[in-house]
Amino acid sequence: MFDSLRNLAGLTDPQRLKDLGDKAEDLAATHGEAIAQGLQKAGDLVDARTDGRYTDRIEAGVDRARSLVERLGERKSAD
Repeated sequence: MFDSLRNLAGLTDPQRLKDLGDKAEDLAATHGEAIAQGLQKAGDLVDARTDGRYTDRIEAGVDRARSLVERLGERKSAD
């Protein structure tokens, strides 16, 4: 099933994957702070909806996602 979705989206073409990666780097470099703020807000919302039962896990996930966005932005800046 996932293979057919990947084929449909064109994600089996190496050039298409590179283009998507480049686009992600561009977005992270340009809008990294806004993305990080959005991730924090989403994490806060999920934490509130779960009554704080998963606060540690949510914070860890948000931190990882923010680190990824930061690394993508830095990679683009280094080019």
